[in-house]
Amino acid sequence: MTTMPRKLTAPSPGWTVTADVVVVGSGIAGLTVALRYTELSPEGRVLVVTKDVLSAGSTQWAQGGIAAVLDPEDTPAEHLKDTLLAGAGLCDEEAVRVLVTEGPDALKRLMEHGARFDRDADGELQLTREGGHRRNRIVHAGGDATGAEVQRALIEAAAHEPRIEVIEHALALDLLKDAAGHACGVTLHVMGEGARDGVGAVRAGAVVLASGGMGQVYAATTNPVVSTGDGVALALRAGAAIRDLEFVQFHPTVLWLGEGSTGQQPLVSEAVRGEGAVLVDAAGERFMVGVHELADLAPRDVVAKAIMRRMAETGAEHVYLDARHFGAQKWQARFPTILAVCRDHGIDPVTELIPVAPAAHYASGGVRTDLKGASTVPGLYACGEVACTGVHGANRLASNSLLEGLVFAERIASDLIAVRRSPGDPHDDGHTNSLIDPRARGRIQAFMSRGAGVLRSRESLATVGRALADARWTPIAVEPCTESWEATNLHTVATALTVAAGLREETRGSHWREDHPDRRDDQWLRHIDLTLTDEGELAMESTDALDIEHLVAIALREDLADGEDVTSAATIPPDQESVADVVARRDGVVAGLPVAETVFTRAGLAVERLVRDGDEVRKGDVLLTVRGQTRALLTMERTALNFLTHLSGIATQTRLWVRAIDGTGARVRDSRKTLPGLRALEKYAVRCGGGVNHRMGLYDAALIKDNHVVAAGGVAEAFRAVRTTYPNITIEVEVDRIDQIEPVLAEGADEILLDNFTVPQLAEAVKLVGGRARLESSGGLTLEVARAVAETGVDYLAVGALTHSAPALDIALDLRSA
Repeated sequence: MTTMPRKLTAPSPGWTVTADVVVVGSGIAGLTVALRYTELSPEGRVLVVTKDVLSAGSTQWAQGGIAAVLDPEDTPAEHLKDTLLAGAGLCDEEAVRVLVTEGPDALKRLMEHGARFDRDADGELQLTREGGHRRNRIVHAGGDATGAEVQRALIEAAAHEPRIEVIEHALALDLLKDAAGHACGVTLHVMGEGARDGVGAVRAGAVVLASGGMGQVYAATTNPVVSTGDGVALALRAGAAIRDLEFVQFHPTVLWLGEGSTGQQPLVSEAVRGEGAVLVDAAGERFMVGVHELADLAPRDVVAKAIMRRMAETGAEHVYLDARHFGAQKWQARFPTILAVCRDHGIDPVTELIPVAPAAHYASGGVRTDLKGASTVPGLYACGEVACTGVHGANRLASNSLLEGLVFAERIASDLIAVRRSPGDPHDDGHTNSLIDPRARGRIQAFMSRGAGVLRSRESLATVGRALADARWTPIAVEPCTESWEATNLHTVATALTVAAGLREETRGSHWREDHPDRRDDQWLRHIDLTLTDEGELAMESTDALDIEHLVAIALREDLADGEDVTSAATIPPDQESVADVVARRDGVVAGLPVAETVFTRAGLAVERLVRDGDEVRKGDVLLTVRGQTRALLTMERTALNFLTHLSGIATQTRLWVRAIDGTGARVRDSRKTLPGLRALEKYAVRCGGGVNHRMGLYDAALIKDNHVVAAGGVAEAFRAVRTTYPNITIEVEVDRIDQIEPVLAEGADEILLDNFTVPQLAEAVKLVGGRARLESSGGLTLEVARAVAETGVDYLAVGALTHSAPALDIALDLRSA
């Protein structure tokens, strides 16, 4: 497993500024957050930091438009259906519902900020269609210059708001967190001269990442040069979860500029096909007919794959887009920007075919957020392309991206008002820092395009993994500078993307595995979440997209089968309503509130959360308030409490162990001793309690035990077999004697599990290993000896009892009249 830095090497901040909120990024998402926050907060101050000038991000390059239900014959339900179909089963339906219902009003507010969209002779908005849409619902500006118009309007609106301060030419480096782990600002480097140049710090009560995409991780992309994945990399280093990074959308029709062309490539908008252009091969054959019911207007992943297949079949380096039938007048009126770009490169679309090929375009995955735009790190938000809100699933529907930036930016602004917080003092977490040699950038991009691009396989991804591991080595000291910071961010994102793509052994949406061409819905309807451990390794957690819903459904079937709660039905009038408080009966740490909320909301009940998972609660504290029909409240009570008491018990027990070894440097972690079907939730509860997770399953790390050694014919043979088959996997070895340690180290073990060692033996093992591998103590551990074990210098204490035998936390539901 390639390790990554938890912090960038950088000078100490030489200056500090403060604001209510700091927004990283100045596209549609970032500027909408800033404008909406100042509209909702009369005294609010926002600092926007942008890597180049305000207009240099991805928004200005958007050609197609913004999708929204504005036609009276169109409906949010139809927009939702089209989005879900494009997302290939992995969209969060509630997030999509938010998008399609709140989108029209958000778009109207954008127009109030001055954005001018194309209208017909009667003054009505012109609506067009793009791939995957079954209705005309795309608004556009300047024909094919929608992004440029949106960016112009937002920049102008921000310039007229004195409470929005902008720092240009500023690269965000790392998140600042206080002692409680809450975001309290960022460090950044300003590339220029003046009062604020070099590395500085912005102190703020909340940080919003709106830093755009990561297309520059590939050799050829439609993304601007600033799109180096800085936001995703920063969030990973800060401990946030990232989701579905393997789903990178390759735009099917990017202008082909010749063999070996790299960097930002001109986009030929999908709207060109929406207006009637068709794809043909060198022989003039339309190859999309019969591939999909929408033919040339199929979702982007379908079109990109079809183009790659035809290129492979014919040996061609590109295919063609035929729009000659448009005529000069339509080209000039509808697509003036594309027309000019093509002519600049010696192609006249009015009379010639346009050579096109797929290139990296849009990241559907990113920083995992909830419906308010909040990440898994308190106080850190994300929106726009850097975020994974759940809207896009495995494949973004055309022109939903700008709409997502609008809708979720406004939601973030509203939440910032609701939870205003003054910044705490930055806390040094002691994480190590390092940098990648900027000369590795081209190598990283080339390997990613060859092995982790449109076509992927186990072999190609393994090759990329080895190349990324090699890129960590450099013969010289790497100096902190913009080039090395960007190279490090690219390497971090590339590594995470490659790992996620290797885990998803199927073809779905924009992720195409040549060795797994057939979709397997039941097995792979899941998200892949990644976080960084303290050691800089990726912790992989595959969670079913329907896990909570599925588990809740099973639990309710056990209670209700095909019947009803007979007691409640007999004793409670159907129209009676009540309010119930979910109350802690003992002190502890709460975990599982989203699960309990899911149980209640399935019955149409309204839920208000009063604390967060991971919070310490006291006896008598109210955790949730639930309102609605009394029958439903009492029917759902036990199922909700079953999950909540069990998971909170795990979190509470974990917190006891964490406190027992506080200050030693060791960490408490779990094992695979979990209840069937509850592993992801139980391991989540361990994290709520302050512990860390060991392997999620048998797939994300190799653990060589005595029986593996016997079966392989020796420890060296077992190591080599694992290294050959899974070159990028972490290898752990379990030993039960001191004399077994040195041979294991000689083979290159990443981690050694010391099984049932006494405290003196542990101290001896720590001295012997001398930091050459991480050490875990397991077997026979109790709270009474925990601190003595931790003080020997081991890295982890493995406590299987956290998940398999933690006592439930006493939590009850108290009913009161509505």
